[in-house]
Amino acid sequence: MATFNAFLNRTNEGDLLKELAERDSPQIRAVSEIIQRVRPDILLLNEVDRDSEGEAAALLQKNYLAVPQRQQHAIEYPYRYFAPVNTGVDSGLDLNNDGRLGTPEDAFGYGTFPGQYGMLLLSKYPLQTASVRTFQNFLWKDMPGALIPNEYYPPEVSGQLRLSSKSHWDIPLNIQGKTLHILAAHPTPPVFDGPEDRNGRRNHDEIRFWADYIRGEDYFYDDQGRAGALAPGARFVILGDYNADPHDGDSLNNAIGQLLQHPAVAEDRPPASDGALQDAASAGQVNDQHRGNAAFDTGAFNPKGSGNLRLDYVLPSRRGITPQCASVFWPAEGQAGRELVGKGHPVVSSDHHLVWMDLTLDDLDSDSAGEVR
Repeated sequence: MATFNAFLNRTNEGDLLKELAERDSPQIRAVSEIIQRVRPDILLLNEVDRDSEGEAAALLQKNYLAVPQRQQHAIEYPYRYFAPVNTGVDSGLDLNNDGRLGTPEDAFGYGTFPGQYGMLLLSKYPLQTASVRTFQNFLWKDMPGALIPNEYYPPEVSGQLRLSSKSHWDIPLNIQGKTLHILAAHPTPPVFDGPEDRNGRRNHDEIRFWADYIRGEDYFYDDQGRAGALAPGARFVILGDYNADPHDGDSLNNAIGQLLQHPAVAEDRPPASDGALQDAASAGQVNDQHRGNAAFDTGAFNPKGSGNLRLDYVLPSRRGITPQCASVFWPAEGQAGRELVGKGHPVVSSDHHLVWMDLTLDDLDSDSAGEVR
């Protein structure tokens, strides 16, 4: 399985649909070729603009993934999940304290239109649709000990803030009779704020949401009105762009460590690539001051700003899954597929890189859909 922030977001509503319908976008062709080369059975795409009818998912499959890109074989995903997200949904509140309403920063998740920077799950295995849980509307204040900067938000605002900048999804799949919960999210970047660190705090708590959910905490309620966390011992994989590096960048209090050191998550063995190591060395600047191993980076960013970072994760449960191997699709100069990733700027496919992991699903004593606790 894999996660890929595929940079399929556009400035204006409808722009992505137009590109998908016209079938001639070099960037979308590059994204599709990467997917066809890696050929994941389960794939979470971050930053896919969602339209009200979900047409973008169908057009991506029909006009790009089902079409051989250069010498690659077409790939088919018969099952997909493409639900609403908070980005671009106007809150009616002044969330950035600039005295104006209706700006992109006043949306429940930053965005210029509803569905911008959305999420799309593609699968070769059927979804257990009746057991899918979404947490788009979960309020930040309802997380015990939430890090809401109350000195920044007045009570009438903080009481209405949603935690998820996009959404949190628990999607059970049926894989040859075995249930696997895909826990998908895309927390906000911990930057673009001020000394109150409202985005850093939100990023931390969006990550904490899964840490508490797989621990069995009892404060959860989903958009369907069901209470409770993931059932004890359920098999899961956490997927997505979490905008948090374990060693570098601007995340708060090693936010991703809440998952990497979680007792229910398998030991972290970071996927690596030759391209990440080479690009960090050639870009230099802030990359030279990073503490983390550059081979584990998954995104290429401004070397005068954040530099390259590890932001994208495939994190399986310790129970019920045996990781086999993993990597990041980031070829170095001279390796096959290098032309699909380039040097990050300008973007050829994405400024993030696809992260994949092969897994074996082990037998469990019980393999139901994992009813909530």
